[in-house]
Amino acid sequence: MDPLKIGEFVILPGEQRKIDLPVAKLYTDADVSLPVHIIRSKKPGPTIFVSAAVHGDELNGIEIIRRLISENKFKITKGTVIAVPMVNVYGVVNQSRYMPDRRDLNRCFPGSAKGSLAGRVAYIFLNEIVKHCDYGIDLHTGAIHRSNLPQIRADLSCAETKELAQVFGVPVVLNSNIIDGSLRDAAVKHKTKVLLYEAGEALRFDEFSIRAGMRGITNVLKHLGMRKASPSRKKIIAPFVANSSQWLRANASGIVNHRVRLGEQIKKGDVLAEIGSPYGEIIDVVKASRSGILIGQQNIPLVQEGEAMFHIAYFEEDDKHIFEQIESAQDNLLPENSV
Repeated sequence: MDPLKIGEFVILPGEQRKIDLPVAKLYTDADVSLPVHIIRSKKPGPTIFVSAAVHGDELNGIEIIRRLISENKFKITKGTVIAVPMVNVYGVVNQSRYMPDRRDLNRCFPGSAKGSLAGRVAYIFLNEIVKHCDYGIDLHTGAIHRSNLPQIRADLSCAETKELAQVFGVPVVLNSNIIDGSLRDAAVKHKTKVLLYEAGEALRFDEFSIRAGMRGITNVLKHLGMRKASPSRKKIIAPFVANSSQWLRANASGIVNHRVRLGEQIKKGDVLAEIGSPYGEIIDVVKASRSGILIGQQNIPLVQEGEAMFHIAYFEEDDKHIFEQIESAQDNLLPENSV
């Protein structure tokens, strides 16, 4: 098993190390670095990265990684784990989705060593982290004022990626096309298979989403033989795969009264929300055009005409069974009396 070189740092087999990978300087002359935690076994095996905060206001992933690497029992039996809790350090500091140049980092891959600031960060992350890896798990949340049900998004046309998506163990897997300029797009071109985990809301911790993410990463590591499987380990229930989804939009502007909650079973024709005027009149209602499961929604109780409000996933399976499995997952992961 060869030494692993990241930037100017060399990490040997069997070594566990925290490094700061230089990215750029602020105009105050202060250095900005990517925090990277590397855990290597003495035995050869797969290399996997786990990344968070590619969008700087998406905080659940930071907490997922923090909890995992701080566990005393977090050990691997073979291979290498590279954990990057804050890819967009600038965004985290400013509580912003974007880089200081207002670019979306997840549309700037593969980047360039001499390009925009976002392009330079993308280039460093791809070349110093992703290129070493066989697999990756990229942790995200919904945007500001939007929540996502814990879900895996992946290109299911790849058999191994599909298997990993199922092993992760969340109830819903969305077959998602790869977007040009995204981290997934650049990773796949380097033969790195990536799962994208979506859960919760920007600038908020969500305990269900955090625990589901921790368990999912652990499931993948065990599947790859990188962690020992518990003898009493429960069998992972196969997730439900959605091959399509749709955002339903507001047909009027006003004050919103939500009628449904995340993870709920939706029937065609169901009223998902009422949109009212400041004077109490109901201006319009948002109805489901098809049956499915609510996997994302806007949280703010104000809406402008044309704004996306509800993200519905469509399945071939019975929606009732999916809803029951989502409820079961929540009950198993959350402690009693949790908020």
